[in-house]
Formats: sequence, C-alpha cells, structure tokens
Amino acid sequence: MASALALAVGCDSQSGRKDAPTTQRADAAGLNDGSAERPLRVVLVPADGGTEQGTIADFQPVFNAVSASTGLKFDLKVAASYDAVVQGMTNERVDVAFFGPVTYHRARQAGAAELLAVAVEKGESVYFSGIFVPADSTAKVLGDLKGKSVALGDVNSTSSFYYPIAMLIAAGVDPVKDLGKVYITGSHANALAALSAGKTDAAGCAFNSFEKAVTDKQIDPTKVRLLAKSEPIPYPPLAMHRKLPPELKTKLRDGFNGIHKQPSVKPEMIRGYGGKKVDRYNADYPESEFDAAMAKLAAVTDALKGEILKKAGQ
Repeated sequence: MASALALAVGCDSQSGRKDAPTTQRADAAGLNDGSAERPLRVVLVPADGGTEQGTIADFQPVFNAVSASTGLKFDLKVAASYDAVVQGMTNERVDVAFFGPVTYHRARQAGAAELLAVAVEKGESVYFSGIFVPADSTAKVLGDLKGKSVALGDVNSTSSFYYPIAMLIAAGVDPVKDLGKVYITGSHANALAALSAGKTDAAGCAFNSFEKAVTDKQIDPTKVRLLAKSEPIPYPPLAMHRKLPPELKTKLRDGFNGIHKQPSVKPEMIRGYGGKKVDRYNADYPESEFDAAMAKLAAVTDALKGEILKKAGQ
C-alpha cells in the first residue's frame, strides 16, 4: 500500500492545462483542478480487513457518480496509513481524502482540510466504537478489565484506539497503569482476530468492523460479546483541501449531495466506511459535530499515546 500513496504523492503532471482561472488558482496552491489532465487526487485510508482494490472498488462508483454530474475527474489511491493521508494533504499532494474523524481533525488543524461530505445511513451520520470480550469472559463492566490485556487498532484510529481509550479512562481504568498487556495491532480486523484467537482478553474496534468480520466469517459472533459501546461518533468524513478554489468546492459539494438522485446510480452502488451500503452523502453536515466529538477525546493526549505505545512495546 505504501507504493499506492507514493504514486498519489508523485502524480503531479503539469501537462495540457488551458482553461480557466480555477485551474490557475489550483496550480498556485500545488493542487489539481479536476480536469482530465489533472484529476483530483483522492486518497482513502485502507479499508479495515479489506484489500486496496476492494477499498477503491467501494468508493469508485461514488466518485464516478460525482464525475458524471460535475464533469470533474478523480484519481483514487489507497494510503499506507492514516498518517500518510494527513501528510499528503499537508504537502498539497492530496486534493480529496477519506479518513477517520481524529485524522480529519489533525489535517484540519494543520490548515489543510475542509469538510466535504459524510455518508447518511437511516437518516443519521454516525457510527460506534465498542470494546468486545469473549462470550465467557468474567468482565461485566469496563472496570473489570483492570489487569486484563486489550488489543487496539491503529494509534490514529478514532474508533479502534481513541474512543476505546477514552471509554476506559471514563470508567476509571488507567490504560497505562491498570491494564495488563496492550496490543497495538494496526487495524480493527487484527484486534478482532487477536480476540478470536484467544490472544487478548478484550479488543476495541468499530461496530462496522465487527459486523464486517461477522459477515466475512472471520469471527464467530456466538463466541464474542459486547462489553461497552461508545456514544455516537460523527461518520468518517470525506474532506477536500482547504486551498481548492471556491467554485471547485461548490461543484464537489453539489456533486456529493446529488449522488442518490442520479437515475444511473443504484442504491447498492452508494457505499461508505468499510464498504457498507449507505443511503446518500450529505455535504451540508455541520463541522461543529466533529468539534464536539474531539472535545470528548481530550483525555487521550499525545503524551498518553506515547505512554501506551511504550507499554505496548514492552
């Protein structure tokens, strides 16, 4: 997957531009303009438990629909990591990105990202994190995990690291002092696999990832149960680079708002996080919802992340 992002970062052709002030301003910012010669570079965080090709296949119909209604062209790639997406936006080598709320917040704080759209499912744009344990675990509440091992995903993942850690802290469990072994597995799927294999006492991940693992028969739902569920988290967003020209941003927003209205788009073609079918995309979602979610994760500081990583490495 590293090569995928390297290709995305390097695809900065300067050929064949002859239109419009939009193009000139996009060039000045080092960004592409959505023309056939300079398609908007879209980078997606790797789908959990899936393949690079599978992640692109999930999102390609969505971007094809936006292309059909706006004329904009897109070039989709999958990043090697959450960090790689933030770096790509910061370095003005990524024009549109799909990532988790925490990663989006980092790119936004760096002045590189602006909310584009979020998926809508059954009228809502939220998802959930959870901490799962074996069905026969003695743990009944989060406080019972003191002294137990916990598997988490990527340290930059909203739902497989930040929220599980915040939930533990809120329950009075110090993740550094009170937990047994901590495993940073790199993905939701890996955390669940560790739980399924009996290598950990608990695992933190997104509900979407749990449902996908069950659907793919990678985990037996009769042998695992939910210990704790997070509050609703704003859906992983699509963001656009803040320096894109205003008229291009408007085109993108209009395109995403209209995907579900296109006669050629079948409902099963509209997919979001983890390839899950969603109803539509909303480009008018309030950015303040992400601010509220990030405020609730204030206890998960960079210093604490460092301590947890150190503990995981012991």
